Amino acid sequence: MGEKTFEMLEIGPCDNPYQMGFLTGQRFSKKIRSRLSSDLVLQNQLLPFAKTPESQALIKALTINNQKKFPKYWDELLGTAEGSGVPVLYMILINFRKEILPFLPKSAAANSNVDTSLYNTPDDCSDVLVVSDTMAIAAHNEDANVALVGHTYIIKATLPNGLSFVGYTYAGELPSCAFGFNSNGLPTEEWNPSTHYRAPRLRPHTMDTAFTLNSVPPSEAEIVAGGIGRNFISRDLLEATSIDDALSKIQSSEVSVGHSYNLIDIGTRRILSVETASRNRVSVHEVGATPFFHANMYLHLQVEQVDDDNSKGRQERAAVLPKRSKDDFLSLLGDTDHKRYPIYMTGPTLYTLCTAMIDLDDETLSIIEGNPKNGKVAYIFSMSSKELSHRKINQYY
Repeated sequence: MGEKTFEMLEIGPCDNPYQMGFLTGQRFSKKIRSRLSSDLVLQNQLLPFAKTPESQALIKALTINNQKKFPKYWDELLGTAEGSGVPVLYMILINFRKEILPFLPKSAAANSNVDTSLYNTPDDCSDVLVVSDTMAIAAHNEDANVALVGHTYIIKATLPNGLSFVGYTYAGELPSCAFGFNSNGLPTEEWNPSTHYRAPRLRPHTMDTAFTLNSVPPSEAEIVAGGIGRNFISRDLLEATSIDDALSKIQSSEVSVGHSYNLIDIGTRRILSVETASRNRVSVHEVGATPFFHANMYLHLQVEQVDDDNSKGRQERAAVLPKRSKDDFLSLLGDTDHKRYPIYMTGPTLYTLCTAMIDLDDETLSIIEGNPKNGKVAYIFSMSSKELSHRKINQYY
């Protein structure tokens, strides 16, 4: 079981962010409604909590703080709700799911008839990253709760200022809480070809910035109520003008819950692992020639965190697998040998929806469906032009 199709909406330039959200909601109304009706976290936990007096101050703080910092994206969220015919409250709850769930009363979870593993299990993703003389790769498994299977789509947007972006998007949420990239059409410095086997490029680069995301499990003491939501930060990353601008956007946001960002700059051939926590704590690790695997626990930011056996199992398994080539990376992300905590997930609670392969030297993002070992590519996006051209294909690596 996995993602069956990769539907894409090409949109823009729109008159305003509300219109972009409205057209997105209208186009994917069926998927959004289906996702919300089958999402047990929403139906059995978030919605009942939202009806209690205890929830009102938290939801109000999240609304005010995020609307104030990101008014454009708030309007986009409202437009998505209107376009899909879904109550705004539902959109708020799924977009702030990670910022609300830690504050649910323990008694509510204990008294619920739903299997608590469905909401206690984190959204687990895996990344393997490298920047060496012979290759520069960011490979990512997008893993999520069963409620997201069949409930994602791709947004390919052009904004009025000329910026274009592509974001893999969960139905009803802002793009992108998974992975994406943009192109600004601005020249940047060429990386030094003398350190790499490829010949120098003869054309100017554009400011192409990409990212993938990994959830991390800070303890309750590390979570601050009513802060900036992770979905709003990642939406803002799609409009970053450079990797430094992306890092600044992350550092300037007073987050509620920590997160892990893998920032990728095509032109300068750099990958940064950025881990964050509340109270403006940030750690940056620049990826080099030693392959770097990141699952769902903090690796370099010193934060009190909850032990995640699933993440530990994947981290331990990845440590012993070969990582010498692109094929090795795909094989690693498709590994199922760990019986309880495989890197490639097929249920019952968590599923690998797809795999993203970002090749900084080929300047492409490939979206692979099914086990990446088999290399079935659904889309290849060129990251080297302002237009962000793509091909919908059915081929194998």
